[in-house]
Amino acid sequence: MYAFNYHKPASLEEAAELMANADDGAYLSGGMTLIPTLKQRLASPSDVIDLSGIEGLSGLSLDGNRLHVGAMTRHADVAASTAIPALADLAGRIGDAHVRNRGTLGGSIANSDPAADYPAAVAALDATVHTNKRSIAGGEFFTGLFETALAEGEIVKSVDFCVPDSAAYEKFPNPASRYAVVGVMVARCADAVCVGVTGAGACAFRATALEEALSADFTPGATDGVAIDDGDFNADLHASAEYRAHLVAVLTKRAVARLI
Repeated sequence: MYAFNYHKPASLEEAAELMANADDGAYLSGGMTLIPTLKQRLASPSDVIDLSGIEGLSGLSLDGNRLHVGAMTRHADVAASTAIPALADLAGRIGDAHVRNRGTLGGSIANSDPAADYPAAVAALDATVHTNKRSIAGGEFFTGLFETALAEGEIVKSVDFCVPDSAAYEKFPNPASRYAVVGVMVARCADAVCVGVTGAGACAFRATALEEALSADFTPGATDGVAIDDGDFNADLHASAEYRAHLVAVLTKRAVARLI
């Protein structure tokens, strides 16, 4: 680990000011990605700004049909919640107990790891990401591999999720890391069907072709014959692009089957 300046601000304004004055700053949330990266000397920020001392950034609250989740809320706390069972199920399958008790929602989505679980929920549950500067629609938040719509120095404060009529999350996990080789959340809200996919591409996305098929006929068989374009899908030692496309179809069927 390289040397760096450590800061623990008491407010979002102080955190943003520290970042603006740093040569190469990094925000620390749960640290599940940043700390291993620092230990392996894969990053050398001049300043690490710990957000854990800022009040009001954690906790869950229900307001009508929207679930408000603070950015510093731990995965374990989301897993223990009852407002959106599918979101709780998703959080309960992230990593292992240590990761779930330290990792945070805000840190996960800000990192935009292509194999993270939460992005599928952000895509499928009509989420809104609130920062210290603005609100960003969930469908516009993830922009690429480890890239988001966040501007330099912008901090995630919370995420609001739509409470669906029903939803289910299915994933094919890497047996070692438990990251999603592919993960799919299917959500039904009023007359709309949303399908959020993670792990398959550079970042999470909505599978619109599957949504159209399921909107017409909400049965597992409705997805048969739906073409899934794998041209931009990930291909690595864990799975080919073609296999990931197959997993998207299979996991969507499983999620639908659970819901009916």
